[in-house]
Amino acid sequence: MKPRVAAARLRERFFRLRERLPRGALPVAGTVLVLAVGGVVLTRTLDVEAVVSAATDADPAFLTAALVVYLASWPVRGRRYGDVLAPMGHRCRTAFLTAAVFASQTANLIVPARAGDGVRAYLLNDRREVPYPTGVASLAVERAFDLVALGALGGTAFAVLLLDGRTVAPDGSGRAVAAAAALALAAAVGSAGVVAVARSDRRFGPALRERAAESRLSSAVDAAVRFGAAVRVVAADAGALVRVSLASGVVWAADVATAVLVLAALLGGFGTAVDPVALCVVGTLAVSAGNLAKVLPLSQGGIGLYEAAFTGIVVAATPIPAAVALAAAALDHALKNAVTLAGGGLVAAALDLSVTRAPDDSDREPDAGATRPTTDR
Repeated sequence: MKPRVAAARLRERFFRLRERLPRGALPVAGTVLVLAVGGVVLTRTLDVEAVVSAATDADPAFLTAALVVYLASWPVRGRRYGDVLAPMGHRCRTAFLTAAVFASQTANLIVPARAGDGVRAYLLNDRREVPYPTGVASLAVERAFDLVALGALGGTAFAVLLLDGRTVAPDGSGRAVAAAAALALAAAVGSAGVVAVARSDRRFGPALRERAAESRLSSAVDAAVRFGAAVRVVAADAGALVRVSLASGVVWAADVATAVLVLAALLGGFGTAVDPVALCVVGTLAVSAGNLAKVLPLSQGGIGLYEAAFTGIVVAATPIPAAVALAAAALDHALKNAVTLAGGGLVAAALDLSVTRAPDDSDREPDAGATRPTTDR
């Protein structure tokens, strides 16, 4: 059998299997698999008691500071989302948008297949009359700027490591650092390229749709074209482009600061095992790698993927023991998820919303057409 024919049959079987499985079954199965493999690796390569001991000995003062920093980033997320929506003809208050972001992020932690995105689109439509297509497009634009910010932070951190001569740990395990930096730069360049093309006068949508017509790629191409059109709306507004870019940088800088403070909590402060500058730089690259790893839909909420990537970078670039690095990754991820869940729970109670149920297609507006300006009520 020819390789191409065999590959085509494998793809066909995979798609048939995916259609038969309930929605969200693959992420749940992936989560179980990732945790199982991670558990085996942990018990065989690390002292579990050392990981637990490192986590329980964390300095409460630094953990509190990390909590405050992370909490402070949420209103910035809400304001950034407002700057994404404004060029699309919809203006809402920061408080409501922050609540909507909390609700959708919480649902994404609970419901498989990122169905929480539907919660945000539902809230915008139900409470502020924002059409569903606009809500979905705005989420895609937000993620594009997230990738730009993450990639820029990760690439900058790697450049600082190179200039400072601290690219690898003494055992020469620098491949993980280089791979993380390459991934971060690729994400930044790719997303920035999308924004740059969106700001140009060239329109590739009709040509791409024509070439992909009547093929299996037609739906994917159509989604990509809609995404590009949404980015174009924001990118064409110079003020919005600058505001969203700066806010994205602040959001992810706060995410990095949270992780660095958690690391400091486990190390007994700054300047003990690693000097403060190196800790900040490595923490930046570790957070970038961890969040980019979460992009892969292999586990629910990126559980296990974030910890593995974070730990690998810290161990490869510093003399911090693997047990401490893993404890820091787990505490950092747990703290952020706890804040998200608590905030989402409060929002759900205040808005009488079930964040575990995204609206289905029957709830969606049939008109995917033009948007209309709205103001906050």
